Amino acid sequence: MHLRRLILSVCLLVVLPASYALAETAIGVAMDDFSYTDTSAEPANQTAAHERRLAAFMAALRQDIGEDRRYRLAPSAQDGAAFKVIGGIQKTSTLVQWAKVAVIDVGAKKIVMDKLYTFRGDNDESWQRAEIFVSREIMAALATPAPIAMAVFDFELEDTTAASAGASATSDASYLAEVSGSVRDALGRSGRYRLVDVGSANEKAVKARALRDCGGCEAAIAQGLGADQSLIGVVRRVSRTEYTLGFQVRDARTGAVLARGDSGLRLGADYSWKRGAVRLVNDRIIENQPQQ
Repeated sequence: MHLRRLILSVCLLVVLPASYALAETAIGVAMDDFSYTDTSAEPANQTAAHERRLAAFMAALRQDIGEDRRYRLAPSAQDGAAFKVIGGIQKTSTLVQWAKVAVIDVGAKKIVMDKLYTFRGDNDESWQRAEIFVSREIMAALATPAPIAMAVFDFELEDTTAASAGASATSDASYLAEVSGSVRDALGRSGRYRLVDVGSANEKAVKARALRDCGGCEAAIAQGLGADQSLIGVVRRVSRTEYTLGFQVRDARTGAVLARGDSGLRLGADYSWKRGAVRLVNDRIIENQPQQ
């Protein structure tokens, strides 16, 4: 008996830390009770049956989420939930019901799933089938990685030729705006990034278009804007018809460089800045990232 207790104690010492670690790393999911509306105009009062079936539906849904070790049920977003699940069910006729379900990424303030389902029947079996299907859909949405919040600052010009003035300076500003806008569009379309508005950034280096010389200060600025990462880019004019360009991505929290790219070649005239920048960012960031 004593030996059995000793073995059990040792097993608990081994197992419990792993369980605690899983609990610490599990993603918090909050789930409100779904609403229910009956617009079928059936003569019989089925309120009690619907309340019972809805309660069973929610209990099964929470059980499915809770049994997956990747997730843990949280009371609310204030209690550490990374995602929130909301929904409602409507009975439209004797045999047809609709279920509207949404999954919200709390940190990103983004809806990652918003779907409308229909299921036939209004008995225990039909509700159970609906719960199994909705549960799978929610789990798939939760497993989809949230896009990275990125602050893409305006590209800057480093001109090693004679100073640009007048009309040239105006056209330079126009081309740089095209570069910045096109890079933001490419990153946004990839689905891997959520662009953070940098318009409110008023730090000296931002206003002076000198982030390339601030020793990585863009990371802290990006963090202040609520971004996970920062991106700065530079167009270097070699001559009036040749340029090179580069960019750098940092972790907004640590300042560590996560990615960088440089064309390394003298490319075409200023009107082709946009094309070169988009190609470089696409090659070094978007296409170079592993599929998740």
